[in-house]
Formats: sequence, C-alpha cells, structure tokens
Amino acid sequence: MEELAKKYSFKDIEEKQYLFTEEKSFFHAKTNSSKKPFSIVIPPPNVTGILHMGHALNNTIQDILIRYKKMRGFESLWMPGTDHAGIATQNVVERKLAKGGVTRDSIGREKFLELVWEWKQEYGSTIIRQLRRLACACDWQRTRFTMDEGYSDAVLEVFIRLYKKGLIYRGNYIINWCPRCRTALSDEEAPHKDTQGFLYYIKYPIKDSKEFVIVATTRPETMLGDSAVAVHPKDKRYKSLIGQTVILPLMDRPIKIIADDFVDPDFGTGAVKVTPAHDPNDYVMGKRHNLEFINVLNPDGSCNENAGDYQGSDRYEAREAIIEDLKARKLLVKVEAHQHAVGHCYRCHTVIEPYYSKQWFVKMKPLAKPAIEAVQEGRIKFYPQRWTKVYLNWMENIQDWCISRQIWWGHRLPVYYCAKCRDENDYKKGVIVSLQKPDICPECGAKDIVQDVDVLDTWFSSWLWPFATFGWPFREKSTDHSQQSTDHNQQSADTEKQKRELEYFYPTAVLVTAPEIIFFWVARMIMAGFEFMGDIPFKDVYIHGTVRDDTGRKMSKSLGNSIDPLEIIVDYGTDALRFSLISITAMGQDIYLSKEKFEFGRNFCNKIWNASRFILMNLKEDSGSWQKVSNKEELCFSDAWILSRFNSTLKKLNSSFAQYRLNESANIIYEFFWHQFCDWYIEFSKLSIENKTTRAVLYNILEKSLRVLHPFMPLITDEIWQKATGQKTSIMSQPWPEVDEVYIDAGLEKEMRILMDVCCDIRNLRNEKNIKPKDKADITIGSDDQHIISVLDKNREYLIDLAKIQTLNFAGEKDLDVSINPTASSTGCLIMMKAKRDEGRDTQKEKEKILKQIKEISEHITRKNKLLNNENYLKKAPAAVVEKEKRSLLELKQEKAKLKKIKNALK
Repeated sequence: MEELAKKYSFKDIEEKQYLFTEEKSFFHAKTNSSKKPFSIVIPPPNVTGILHMGHALNNTIQDILIRYKKMRGFESLWMPGTDHAGIATQNVVERKLAKGGVTRDSIGREKFLELVWEWKQEYGSTIIRQLRRLACACDWQRTRFTMDEGYSDAVLEVFIRLYKKGLIYRGNYIINWCPRCRTALSDEEAPHKDTQGFLYYIKYPIKDSKEFVIVATTRPETMLGDSAVAVHPKDKRYKSLIGQTVILPLMDRPIKIIADDFVDPDFGTGAVKVTPAHDPNDYVMGKRHNLEFINVLNPDGSCNENAGDYQGSDRYEAREAIIEDLKARKLLVKVEAHQHAVGHCYRCHTVIEPYYSKQWFVKMKPLAKPAIEAVQEGRIKFYPQRWTKVYLNWMENIQDWCISRQIWWGHRLPVYYCAKCRDENDYKKGVIVSLQKPDICPECGAKDIVQDVDVLDTWFSSWLWPFATFGWPFREKSTDHSQQSTDHNQQSADTEKQKRELEYFYPTAVLVTAPEIIFFWVARMIMAGFEFMGDIPFKDVYIHGTVRDDTGRKMSKSLGNSIDPLEIIVDYGTDALRFSLISITAMGQDIYLSKEKFEFGRNFCNKIWNASRFILMNLKEDSGSWQKVSNKEELCFSDAWILSRFNSTLKKLNSSFAQYRLNESANIIYEFFWHQFCDWYIEFSKLSIENKTTRAVLYNILEKSLRVLHPFMPLITDEIWQKATGQKTSIMSQPWPEVDEVYIDAGLEKEMRILMDVCCDIRNLRNEKNIKPKDKADITIGSDDQHIISVLDKNREYLIDLAKIQTLNFAGEKDLDVSINPTASSTGCLIMMKAKRDEGRDTQKEKEKILKQIKEISEHITRKNKLLNNENYLKKAPAAVVEKEKRSLLELKQEKAKLKKIKNALK
C-alpha cells in the first residue's frame, strides 16, 4: 500500500494510466467461449474531424458501457475506426490546393487522389489520438477505415449484390444538387431551413389574346425552363382556360395550361408554373402530363444554353436580371415577402438546387420491410422509446436512395461501360458491374471499356460498419506465385479467425448515437444487417441529446459558442470532463453546458483523492488482516449502516445501468461517495479508527467504490486502486462488486437517517445562534415517539461528537419550554438548545423563520393532497408508491403541527 500525494494532480497520472492500460492490452477482445460477448461499433468520426463536445459525450457513454460490461464478466469489444467522409475530405483538400491557385480539374483525378491520401496519412488519425485523450477503451488493434482495402471490398460486393438483385438502378430523376460541391445529395444530406424569401407575381400572356394568367413563384430564374402552367381542376377561376396556351415570358415559348389535383388553389393566385427539371413536385406533374424536361442550369449553378440571353449568368444574377426584364415589359405584378423552407448542403451550407440528373439509386422499400418489423416486434429497442415512432414514420414513408456522387474521393462505382454497346436510354445496355475492369465486353467482345466516373455516397460504406469491420465478405487476396502456398495458408487462417469473431460478436449489443443520423445511418445499418447478415446489427439504440450552450443554442464554431473538450482536459483533466458531462446528461435530453460546469467533476476528483488519502494513511501500517469485514452481528451501528447503504446503492446502480440511465448512475454513486461515505461515515469512523473492523469497512467500501466509479472516471480510480491494493493491473480486469443482500437493512438506514437529520438540525441551530465550533451546547431532545428517543439515545456518542454537544437530555415534547430556549423541529422530535443567561434572543426573527418553514410545508401538503385526490394517479400508480406518498403526507402534517407549537409559544 502506497501513500497518495498530498494534492491531486491529474497531469501526473492521467496520461501515465491510459498508456499503461493500452500497452497491457486491457482494451483488446477476442472470442472466448467461457464469456458472453458485448460489442459496440464506434460511430466512425470523419478523418477530417476534430474532437468536439458531441464526440466527447458520445464516446464517454460508449466507454462507460464497455468498461462496465467488461467488469460484469462480458468479453467486451469496442470497434474503432474512421470514415473517409467523401465530400468533407475532398473540400478540405480542395481548399488547401486553392491557396496555391490550383484546382482539382487542373491536376486531374489520379494526382488529386494521391494528394488526398497524403493528407489522410498526415492528418487522418488526429481524431483517433484525441479519442485516446478521452481515455476511450477502444480495441485500437482493430482500427478500421472505410476506404481500407478489405472494407472497400465489402462496399463493392454490396453494390454488385444489390444490382444483381434488381435493387440498384440508374435513371433521370430530380435530385438535390450542390452547386458548390458539384455533386448529388440524398434528401437527408440536404436539410431544409426556414428562409426569408419573396413571392413574385408574373403575368403569362394567353396566346392570341390580350388576357393573361398571373403566376406566383419563389424562383423566377427557373421560369426559363417552364413546360406548363398548372391550376386545380375544380378552381372555377381557371376552368375555361384549361387546355389553352400561354406564351412563356422572356423565352417566347408556347406552353399549355394544365389541370392537376396537386395544385393548391390558396397558394398565390392558384396558378403555378411547372418546371419539371427544377422542382420535385413539378417533376411528378411533368411525368404525369408527359411534359418536356428543360434543364436551364449548369452543374456549378450558372445558366446553360437553354437559358437564352441569360446563359453564363450565376443563378442569382440571372434572377435579378429576369426581374428587371419583367419590370421593363410590365409583366411583374408585385413582390411579397415570403417565408419558406429551402434545402441546404449539409457540408458547405450552399442552397441546393433541385436538379434533373442521371444518377444511381437503391430501391429502399424491399429493404425496409424487415427493418420495420424488427422494431415493431421489439427485437431492436430505442432508448428513449419516443424515437421508435420517429424511426417507424420515416421507414414507412421511405424514398429511394440516391447513392452516386459527382466527386473523386470515395469508392468509385464498380460499373463499366462498353463504348460500342452503350445506350443512354437503357441503363442496363452496355453496362458491366464487376469488381475488376473487364478486358472485353461480354456482349460484343469490344475492348473499349471505361469505368463510371462517379463515387458512392459516404453512407453507402458506413451502413455496413457493424459487420464489414470484422472482415466481411472475407475475400482472400491474390498472392505472388512464389509465396502462394505460405501466404494462402496464412490468409485462410486469418479469414477463419475473422469469421469466428463475426459470428461471436455480431449482432452488436448497443449503438450509441445522436438523433440527427437516425436516418443517415441507424436505419440503413438495420436494413443492411438483414440484407447481408440475415439478422439485426444491434439490439439497442441509445439516442443521446444535443450539446448546447447554457442559453440553449446548439454549440458550433460558426456561433463561436463551442467549448473545446481538449481545453477542458488541459484545465480540469479527462476524468473531470467525463464525469461532469455524464452527470448532467439525462437520457435523450439536450445538454446545456458552460465551462463552469466542469468544476463539478474536478471537485469530485479532489474529494475522491482526499478521502482515499485519509483512509490509506490510516491503514498503511496494518498487516492486511483487516481487509476482510467481520460478520454482520459484530459490526457497530455506523459500520453496519455504510455496508447497508453501499449494497442498497449498488442495487440501484445496477438497475439504472440496465436502462441506460447513465446520468442517474453517476449521480447515485456521487451521492453515496460524497454525502454518505465521506460526509458521514468517514467522520463516524474517526471515533473508532483503532478498531480493526472499522478499518476493514473503510478499506472495503473505498475499494468497491473505486470499482463502481471506474467506468465513469477510469484514470484516477486506477491510480488510487493500484496504490491501495499494491496490484499492477487495472480495475477493468476486476469484477464488478456483487450486491450482498445480507448487509441491506432498511430499518437500520432509517435509524441512521433520524440520527443524521437531528445532527444537521442541531448544527443549523448552533449556526443561527452564532455558537463557535469550539464551544459545546446543551441540548434537550423532546419526542413522544419512544423509537426515535431510543435510536438517538443508543447512538448518543455519534451525536455528541458530530454536533458538538456538552450535555444531551431527552424528554417528552410537552415538557420542553420552547418559549425560553431556541428550538428547532426535526424528524419526529423537537430540539431545544439551552440559552445562555447573557444571550439576547430575537424571537421575531425566529417567528419569521418558522412562518417561512410552515409556508413551504403547506405548499408540499397541498401538492400531495392534489396528487392523492387524483383518481387517475391512484389507479395507475403501484400500491407501494401510493402508500409511501400517504406516509409522507402524514409526516408533513406532523411537522407542520410541531412548527405551529413552537411559533405559538414564542412571545
């Protein structure tokens, strides 16, 4: 047993302890037939990522679960890795090139990808190093990357399987297009934001007439691609115009007036322009009415050759020019302010364009069916449960997934085209889907074969994460002929090992993630799990809240309100960061943070250290025989109480862990360690520190407390535990304490509660009367409850010492002369402190205090009466809970009566 340093310094222990546990492979997991598996796959952070508070929260939750389950006897695996983050990473490298006046187009695809890989090698592991600073117990030996060779095999294999199954197709559709990134985006990658815009009212002249139709639009620049004007078939205002022709302003192109039920007669004038190539709803109408699809924009958002005189203008420049031209022709009726939801690129925040484009899609409805059933049947559970409805609503209305992206960094589509056979009107003709580029076309034998230039959506790789990280689909590499036999044997052995590991660790136990990627990632992983593994990918989904500042705004760099977790680690330490975060994170609720809140974790670290130091200083000379606790019958009151409290606490702790109520778990152990073990038991123990049993209890409660604190605060607990036990290992390798029901004594805990309440009330009375700590008081406790008198009398030694009492007497309540001496009400009794002869007494001040207490108690009584008179509550609440509320109401009424008695006696 080693003595702890006088002052806690996280800088002296945290890095040292983490390196020790990592180097000793405490984080490594393997198949173990004697243990149940518990596995988590990390939500892979982007290689561009820098640790933020969202990461800190998410990974602290996962780490707590991994360490807890490992101590509970599970073979716990936390699979780490990073995501190649197609658009984000490409943007980073492009910005770097732009500083030197270079573009990706100027250097070409091959050279650009070389530079991206160089950037990844230099900076891509930054987030991994930062997760280590957070003390994450990941199995770093298994770290994966979504574009490493084996993982890429899985991505291409999945594309080929889905294509052959008829679930992947290519076609012209309206998609979300980012002009800045110059790529397609899925609906989930183009979130809508409420934006202040305008509604433009434009005259469309009716052909061969002086009349016109007024059309309202928010995007006048797309009118250049109009194919029709639409009205509702039952709108009487326009019934006679259906089928007639209008002349498209500025383009002088004749277009028809059509009737369609989709049109809202109450929007604008009830007549809308139809631009099938630039609006998703117009696209559907265009298909329904066989309209022409006219694309007027280039991929960079500028106007193309179909835009007439506006060709070459940026989309917003064109808008301004069109408005001016309409004014000049007296075709612009009016402009109104208009609030509407506009899609934005999730990466660069550019306003997206609905864009008619040829893309690759996955048919999602067939994949969604088993994923819906799994959640409906409870095979996959969401925590909190309210996210179940959100998930099911999205899945039941799922749309096909656009998976092609017009960027260079990513998994290039395993699609090849024969120049001779290819037909743009038939996406299957001349198309070869293959892992490798074929030498010749299987249809015509031609050798002129080129690969599709698009890459796959980043999420198309990450939806395979729970099983592809284990090596699926287990494809062996080709080897050099000279070493073929040796390499083949090794590969076969490695493959068999991977298969066993996947079988053992899959499905994983729980996925911990944020709500914003339920659709991006969670739902798709469930679908992929069923499609390729025939089973769920995880049993539970824990959705944590969003990190916000203390005013409620989401933390972000752009707002300047983010708190850097690495700075907090430097200032307060990793354990302080982790404990502070988790203690204020109620399941599924948003977290409101300020730097000051991390003082909570820091203060707790100091408390743990100082309490441990006191205990170890008082035990270090012992031989070690005291480490075993005596039989329950041999324990004194305080020893028996703390053992009962620890086991009661452990029981609650296990229950909260089982329901993922981790903040509740943190607060349960905090309350026990600080307010019961330190504030009370350690003080009690000073009265009998020479007793071998007391020293044994001190040691055992400390040692077990360190074990249950370990998942939350791994570094400080390992440091203290190693010094306390003399063992050169980690608490991670130790078993979680078992609840010992023998020591739990609810009656004894109630008795101690009486003693503590009375002690606190005497201390408060002393403070009110400004009695110095060194001076002792004469106390008389009055109660008509003989049980309370008995409890206090038999434990008077504790009361006299902790409350600084000179003489302690007991009497009936009616025997106390509260009119002469300062009096307080406590649990089931009145406390009277003998006044000194020369002591002035402010009875008015005492009355005011008592009246305030009576008011507060009356409010409590009103609330409880209301609750107990609620028939709905009485029907639904468990009988034991109702009975507890009734007892509480009775105690409040008794307390109120005592206070009134004291008040009435004061003159």
